[in-house]
Amino acid sequence: MRQQMGIVFQQYNLFPHMTALENVCLGPRFTQQVPAAEAEERGRRLLNRVGLADKVDAYPAQLSGGQQQRVAIARALAMRPKVLLLDEITSALDPELVGEVEDVIRSLLAERIMMILVTHAVGFAREIAHRIAYVSDGLIAEIGTPAQILEQPRDPTLKDFLRRIR
Repeated sequence: MRQQMGIVFQQYNLFPHMTALENVCLGPRFTQQVPAAEAEERGRRLLNRVGLADKVDAYPAQLSGGQQQRVAIARALAMRPKVLLLDEITSALDPELVGEVEDVIRSLLAERIMMILVTHAVGFAREIAHRIAYVSDGLIAEIGTPAQILEQPRDPTLKDFLRRIR
């Protein structure tokens, strides 16, 4: 099951001694036994897809936070997951870089990959989600469509959260 899931973390978790391309190719090469040439072609295609075709030879320290996060997304996609787990992927970014990462996620909507996104970015969640689950004290307090959850919340802590961010 794990090989059918891709995970993108809040802090990128790229290997600092590897280039963007090497970071993307690592999983397919060693967990799926994909031949080097095929993994490299897949990696280049995915880096191009996330807008980083010109950064294949760059090391993480040479990339902005938004670029590092896009490499992390490409790395997760390289495994050809059925489910993509995205954990607060924009919270460590400067506001001007958030849009870069959100654009990549928007582009994935047509791919038919199930995405589970943990975020405080309510506007973005409203835009892309089919369903939203509000978690309070480690439990799902409310679940429904974006309209149900964000326009007609029932849970008092959700009501308070929404009131504070508006």
